[in-house]
Amino acid sequence: MGVKGKLIASMEVKCGGHLIHDLLHTNTHQAAIVSPTINRLEVHEGEMGKVGTIINMKYNEDRQEKSVMYEIEEIDRYKKSISRKVIGGDLLDFYSSFTIISSCEQQWITWTFEYEKKLEDNQEPINFLGFILNATKDIEGHFLKK
Repeated sequence: MGVKGKLIASMEVKCGGHLIHDLLHTNTHQAAIVSPTINRLEVHEGEMGKVGTIINMKYNEDRQEKSVMYEIEEIDRYKKSISRKVIGGDLLDFYSSFTIISSCEQQWITWTFEYEKKLEDNQEPINFLGFILNATKDIEGHFLKK
């Protein structure tokens, strides 16, 4: 059994967390339009905004194209949170399990990663967190331009 970890980052968003949550929930595909770090985002199976939907995303991390496939496990409309279980892609080379949770409240968005490393020496997912935070800033910038 590998080492379990949890990484949490919160950032203030001037556009309001509810706008980012709405985009991530019902218009996820638009994230690829507003963020240059996301190359492609497509529904692999299911329907956008529904639990059980599987999404495949190609993104840039450290100047390399990477991919992640995840299933939406839970959506809480009241807490404005979405839980995604990674089921494929580059993250699973280093982690035997990986869950991505976003939650939004007023002017804040919080990203939580819960994971289990395959090997104790594997790095924490700091680079992936950097990608997520940069994409969040791009989405915020999109809303501030409106």
